[in-house]
Amino acid sequence: MKLKDKIAVVTGAGRGLGRSAALRLASLGAGIVLIARSEAQLRETAVLITAAGGRAVPLPMDLTRELSPDRLRGAVESALGPPAILVNAAGLFGPLALVRDSDPQAWIEALMVNTVAPYVTCRAFVGGMIDAGWGRIINVSSAATLLAPSPVDSAYGTSKAALNQFTRHLAAEIEGTGVTANVIHPGDVKTDMWTDISAKAERLGPEAAAYKNWAGWVETTGGDDPEKAADLVARIVGEEAAGLNGQFLWIENGLRQPLVSW
Repeated sequence: MKLKDKIAVVTGAGRGLGRSAALRLASLGAGIVLIARSEAQLRETAVLITAAGGRAVPLPMDLTRELSPDRLRGAVESALGPPAILVNAAGLFGPLALVRDSDPQAWIEALMVNTVAPYVTCRAFVGGMIDAGWGRIINVSSAATLLAPSPVDSAYGTSKAALNQFTRHLAAEIEGTGVTANVIHPGDVKTDMWTDISAKAERLGPEAAAYKNWAGWVETTGGDDPEKAADLVARIVGEEAAGLNGQFLWIENGLRQPLVSW
């Protein structure tokens, strides 16, 4: 229970990697504020946490529309208190299409979910973490940002590359404050996002070959265990990781070998 008395905010906590991270942090003693669009999914996660003796408060919210850091901070602090841990796990793949054929609204939505929403949450909570002298910010990114660009995924790749660079800027600002900010690649996991990518790729032609191959590889291997990402989150919030700041971090023994970042 090394996180007893600490509060964590987890976005995308209704399912997938966000749920896994929330469950793990709760098992370590943290009180969890669960944020996602779906109230029903958040309540499922909250039930799992409370049934295991943890504390969780669902906070249904669309972070692409709630752009006021002050309102967000007030809602979270009213629910459980000032957070010391932030995990931005909410993600959207966006349109799988050539730029010339893409839907501008869907393309922009991917940036709102994957880049703008993490900015808003970081803006809401990093000041309180600095004042307290301790904090951990974990933004879920993707190995896709370190690969050579391929056709049809410009929205996702751009949004996650922007998230990487934003996190590096934030890390430079908070160096030496006791607060850290890092991005992680959670592995190649068979989540709902994988299902979405697989279905979209099948509807396209040869320009989507890379994603068809990736989806097939994940299907054949079974993908990485989501608990590996939860393990990584647990390590980052530990005191032994206090020196990790502004880095791209990988799960242990993942299907994909770590790639050179920065």
